[in-house]
Amino acid sequence: MGLRLMCTTAHPDDESAAFGGSLLMAHEQGVETSVICMTDGNAATFRGEAKNAAELAAMRRKEFAAACNQLGVAHGEVLDLQDGQLPHADFYQAAGELVQRIRRYRPQVILTFGSEGGVNLHRDHTMVSLMTTAAFHWAGRSAYFPEQIAQGFAAYAPQKLYVLQAPFLASREAERTTAITPCSLRLDLDQYKQKKLDAFLMHSTQRGVVDRVRDEFDKHGGQECYLLVASRIDGCSDTSLFGGVQED
Repeated sequence: MGLRLMCTTAHPDDESAAFGGSLLMAHEQGVETSVICMTDGNAATFRGEAKNAAELAAMRRKEFAAACNQLGVAHGEVLDLQDGQLPHADFYQAAGELVQRIRRYRPQVILTFGSEGGVNLHRDHTMVSLMTTAAFHWAGRSAYFPEQIAQGFAAYAPQKLYVLQAPFLASREAERTTAITPCSLRLDLDQYKQKKLDAFLMHSTQRGVVDRVRDEFDKHGGQECYLLVASRIDGCSDTSLFGGVQED
């Protein structure tokens, strides 16, 4: 069936700003990619021309679809959890949504945020990191969410889980108070930097975010760094996202 990569995010625009280079590289290499975004971003500070939360949500879903197209994403989906409220969501149920997508798309490799919360230390990013970690371990166990098995989604165990190292911090919180995810894999993605920015700019309602981080993006946008936090590969050498992965 070939190689498959899944990226889990909290808000529309995360897929481009945080993981865009890796998604572009994977697509160019013939990898089937999917992005699962947990919320529609309707509580965003930057709201474009939206008159209310429902209108912003609709706009951001369209922006997400356009950005995924730009990144060559085969399967992009925005779930219905509440933006800004992931710490209060039912953890087991939310992780179960990810388990179902893992069983559907069967990625060998999964990317998500580091548990510190990414460049802006967002609580939603932290929760996506934790939910994805649980889903990685649970998706291959038929005792978890057996109703999905009954619906035809066979248990499936991904082979590698990576979390993103935040390349910089854009937060009011002092940097010295924050523990940053270390790095085990550094990807030079400079050739995809402009396309990554182009995808980011598809999120027109969030142009204020782009402007705010543009200087840092210019410095760091050509590199993405990850920590391998779980692997089912014996003696795995962490030299590439799919290093040691077996096609299935």
